[in-house]
Amino acid sequence: MQNPSVAIVILNWNGRNFLEKFLPSVLASTYTHKKIIVADNASTDDSVEFLKVHYPQIEIIKNNTNEGFAKGYNTALKQVRADYYVLLNSDVEVTPGWIEPVIALMESDTGIAACQPKLLAYNNKELFEYAGACGGWLDNFGYPFMRGRIFDYCEKDNGQFDDVAPCFWASGAAFFVRSAVFHELKGFDEYFFAHQEEIDLCWRAQLAGYKIYVQPASVVYHVGGGTLPKGNSLKAFLNFRNNLIMLCKNLPPEVALWKVPIRMQLDALSAWRGLLSGDRGYFFAICKAHLHFIGWLFSGKRQSVFPVKKGGKPAGFFKGSVIWAHFLKKKNTFSEIIGSK
Repeated sequence: MQNPSVAIVILNWNGRNFLEKFLPSVLASTYTHKKIIVADNASTDDSVEFLKVHYPQIEIIKNNTNEGFAKGYNTALKQVRADYYVLLNSDVEVTPGWIEPVIALMESDTGIAACQPKLLAYNNKELFEYAGACGGWLDNFGYPFMRGRIFDYCEKDNGQFDDVAPCFWASGAAFFVRSAVFHELKGFDEYFFAHQEEIDLCWRAQLAGYKIYVQPASVVYHVGGGTLPKGNSLKAFLNFRNNLIMLCKNLPPEVALWKVPIRMQLDALSAWRGLLSGDRGYFFAICKAHLHFIGWLFSGKRQSVFPVKKGGKPAGFFKGSVIWAHFLKKKNTFSEIIGSK
């Protein structure tokens, strides 16, 4: 019996250097029934020419404009036929057998909609990686954190998260998803442009009755910050704006009514903390995010992509506050956080 078909789709924007460095590891993947596609988001460097010359076996999909992560993938994946999509960042080094454990897990349970491998830092392979670590969680006020990473603190990988486990969200840096489910849920919310669209999709998937998992038997190494580096004002703006939109979309209305204002107050505290420490860009990014969120509430875009239904109960949800546990109680590791209230 033939393995399910897998399409590894790498969204690229001016990432010729990353393609040159990391495509060889992707091509060395041992999974047999796979194809590799680069979806180019209207790059202005020589990415496309480089691929045509050095990797003629790789399919290229050319988007007309830089549509960001969300719409860029939506546009590309409408043109891709496969049982599973693997959305892979261009700055990820994979290991030869990274696909097989994830597909085996997802084939063993048709309820699993999406899954991620263990993500370690490319520049320090003993540490979990900032953007992925080992499975994403969400706290009571919508702040994302991970098994292996709490805000800026990344744990050392000592095998503490080597169990296959359900989680709230899977990292977009190496995101395995059933193609049928991706299209059933209408893909990513394109209004997000970039950042947290995968959390929103995973939340919607769980509300529709599906599960999200992490499979640590698969290991990849992520550079991170390839397009928008950590600390970038646009990154902060997108993260804060999109998180508020995500809460408003996916929480029951009666819960969102009180939880979103509290979240905005917590954001404001973070903004003032940034300003007082000299980071004016961060302060104004959060102010702009709140203004754009309010604009979204009263715009036609509010109906963009809402949950298919709200019947499922998400896993990987922390009923406490990760802000309280980390910044006030000085808990740095996932195990400490989950054990605290």
